Amino acid sequence: MRKNYVKLPLLIAALYFGGNLHAQSTQDTTTKENKIEEVVVIGYGSQKKENVTGSIGIVSAKDLADKPNANPLSSVQGKLAGVNIVNAGTPGGSPRVDIRGVGSLSGNTVFIVDGMITTDISFLNPQDIESMSVLKDPSSLAIFGAQAANGAVIIKTKSGKGKPVFNLNSYLGIKTVTNVPKMVNGDQYIELYNEMLVNDRAANPQFISKEQYPGNTDWFKEILRTSIINSNDFSATGSLGKLNYYGSVGYLQDEGNLAAGRGINSGSGFNRFNTKLNLSYKITDNITIGNNFSFSKMRTDVSKNPLLNARNAPSVFGPINPTTGDYQYISLVNVANPRAELDLYRSQIRQERLLNNVWGELKFLKDFTFRTSYASDNYSPSQYEYTPTLLYVPVANQVASTLVTRNFRNRNYVWDNTINWKKSLGGHNFDVIAGFSRTRTSLSQDYLSAKNVQFDGSNGSLDIASGTDIVHIDVDRTDLNVEQDQQRIESFFGRINYDYKGKYLVNASIRRDGTSQVSVDRYKVFPAVSAGWVISKEEFMSEQNVFNLLKLRASYGELGNPNVGRGYTANTSIIAGGAYYGNIGYPAQTIDKFIDPNIGWETTTGKDVGVEMAMFNNKLKIDAAYFDKDSKNVVYGVNQGTVSGASNWNNFVTNAYSFKNKGFEVSVNYNTKISENVGFGLYGNFTSLKNEITSVYQGSYLETGSSLFGNSIIRLQAGQAVGSYYGYQVAGVFQTDAEAAASGQTGAKAGWFKFQDLDGNGVIDTRDKTFLGSPIPKGSYGFGVNFNIYAIDIAVDFQGVFGNKLYNYNREQRYGNESWDLDMYNNRWHGEGTSNTNAMITSNQSVILPNSFYVEDGSYIRIRNIQVGYNLPKVIASSLSVTKLRLYVSAQNPWTSFKYNGFSPEINNTDRVQMGIDNNIYPISAIYTFGMNLTF
Repeated sequence: MRKNYVKLPLLIAALYFGGNLHAQSTQDTTTKENKIEEVVVIGYGSQKKENVTGSIGIVSAKDLADKPNANPLSSVQGKLAGVNIVNAGTPGGSPRVDIRGVGSLSGNTVFIVDGMITTDISFLNPQDIESMSVLKDPSSLAIFGAQAANGAVIIKTKSGKGKPVFNLNSYLGIKTVTNVPKMVNGDQYIELYNEMLVNDRAANPQFISKEQYPGNTDWFKEILRTSIINSNDFSATGSLGKLNYYGSVGYLQDEGNLAAGRGINSGSGFNRFNTKLNLSYKITDNITIGNNFSFSKMRTDVSKNPLLNARNAPSVFGPINPTTGDYQYISLVNVANPRAELDLYRSQIRQERLLNNVWGELKFLKDFTFRTSYASDNYSPSQYEYTPTLLYVPVANQVASTLVTRNFRNRNYVWDNTINWKKSLGGHNFDVIAGFSRTRTSLSQDYLSAKNVQFDGSNGSLDIASGTDIVHIDVDRTDLNVEQDQQRIESFFGRINYDYKGKYLVNASIRRDGTSQVSVDRYKVFPAVSAGWVISKEEFMSEQNVFNLLKLRASYGELGNPNVGRGYTANTSIIAGGAYYGNIGYPAQTIDKFIDPNIGWETTTGKDVGVEMAMFNNKLKIDAAYFDKDSKNVVYGVNQGTVSGASNWNNFVTNAYSFKNKGFEVSVNYNTKISENVGFGLYGNFTSLKNEITSVYQGSYLETGSSLFGNSIIRLQAGQAVGSYYGYQVAGVFQTDAEAAASGQTGAKAGWFKFQDLDGNGVIDTRDKTFLGSPIPKGSYGFGVNFNIYAIDIAVDFQGVFGNKLYNYNREQRYGNESWDLDMYNNRWHGEGTSNTNAMITSNQSVILPNSFYVEDGSYIRIRNIQVGYNLPKVIASSLSVTKLRLYVSAQNPWTSFKYNGFSPEINNTDRVQMGIDNNIYPISAIYTFGMNLTF
């Protein structure tokens, strides 16, 4: 097993002062018999944890604190059963979140931040979050109806109360890319290049030598660097009479690990400034008003990702031509100079985002509460992309400089109105809510491009008007990723929570959604019901001393998803010179594809059965559940091979797929105090998952995803998991020409992969292709330990997955003389008996047909975080007029064990169909930080 260790650099332990896992919820201050009443935030309200009948994962502010992650979701990885989080290595990048498997092939998990629904929380400062509720089962999600088909996370930000309290949180860290693949050096490249010419039996081989190509460049070392990450946050919370407040400001800077910033490149970093103000004012005993305000300003410096070219560029070339002093042109293969690619491309995304939620509550008739909330989300990202004329390439290959700008306008709002009735009648407790909601999301975009724009070092010089061949697009153009869209949802909903003496629990909800996204059957009703039995409150359990809580629960719910790409009128393509007036041809459109104008809702139904236990005076807590989730009428492309003349015969988009996710999940937490000054805790969670496509439109399939020379890697077909790889099964390597000639494999010779003849007809062809594995883990897990000894606290978190496969597309996509990794050099076939795993060095495309050699084990186990903290003794802190001072050091991702031949087996490909294909993916970094938490 491959193991990688990175020592904690001494640099961050020097002078900087800036500082475990238990999934805990918002907590009531009432303590009784060592029991804290946990209160869970649910849709349009809250509920005691022991009365919850759905499956909800809880994350507290403590779980998010002191982690060097721009996105709060990254800190949750491995903490919750049933929630698979795949991090992005790019600075400021958003993780992919899959809750209990793949719910849809389009759309994303939604986040309800103080009433505002969004699919991206990169703007949100983790220090501002009080709690997160991850709704996992359809009965919990159904109250959000059409919004929640891919899961939902409710985020409650902090509020104020009581005496003024001030907090300062700061950390400084360094980031470094680990597990960098080892490539061949200059001498080894020359050896393999010449060996390839022999293997390909060239008639007049042009061998190369060290004298011709003296370079010896480690391209990964050339383009990667160790970088700095820094975060500083200040908050104030408290009350002024009837006014409660929470306010904060924060600044995060992440330089990124690409060694950019030379040439015209602006870098590869991410900067974010945040400010937040939450206010609530009690006008009378019955009337409260409030406002939750968030503003963020972000800048992302977008470098071109040269990692694939760094893998492919021959090491015999250097970044700079020693004769001209310009960038070196790579002549042996059609690969861009990675150093030049990184330096000679300039792009930035700038964004200001304003979220504001104005709300009011009115209590009347003793048991009723009316609440209205209007949340708006306004942001207008702007992006430019500039590439100069590349003077170092041959004149015939030079193109004019290009500048592209994109200006987006997003105007979204959510207006919620609810009436809540709470009443206790003897042992019967009712909590009933009814509401109306209206949501609108609006997106518009302007696209402009020009050639021959000159750059003088300032952003101001990048002016479209100064160029030539100016193009302006403000209508839908899928070929340019230009989209204008508006979506509206109007909803009525209701829910009843009932319990009898806290023993027998029932939750039932219904929601009716109408959407602008479909042209037929625009309104859908989504019901849900769940029930629970708190056995520990029964009379026959009164004498036992083991269980503080023993609860059985079961649920059923339905959801819908209208938020998929439609393209009702996108049945035409633009052709140049399609219409002629005189002798001049003008662009025209022609109908060239079939569309389905009657695409309807995707639907999801789910069942959940679980048990919750708290034992030994609440020291040990166990939550286990079985889930079964069906997605039907999923919108995606499908092969229509019987249709001729249409450009989309192999990708007809309709309600084509149904698939199932089912599995088991369990979480265990144990916490105890050994003595007054010594505490100990541990946790663990495990999720098993089986995903299967159960039906496809007209029994068809789809071959899609990354492809080489028309050979697709992915095949969506009934009976297989989403994203399964499709190709030839390698049975070894031909050792002799005679063996190859007798195989039925056309053109094969010694040193080629030996493909299995699966249909047994003696001929190797496309009928012998088979499914090679799934990107979806069969199991995922997280576990950790934390303890405190007097003033010192220590926490270690582990996280991992198993049973999934990755497709190493980086290794497969070869067109000629690209470089090789060291594994290929050491294990290649170079004569009879030398290897039965790796093919010979060849430029023949037959060895890069999709096959099992490129399908690798995606399992891994990782130390996700190690943190050691020191709390200043209270006596000393008091003498300094501070309430708390904590210093800490941490290491995130310092060690990972895996077998995959790449940077990391954690592949964040946001396209769920291609989720397991490693195609130039930005790697995960190890981060070492030193920080400070100060309260006064």
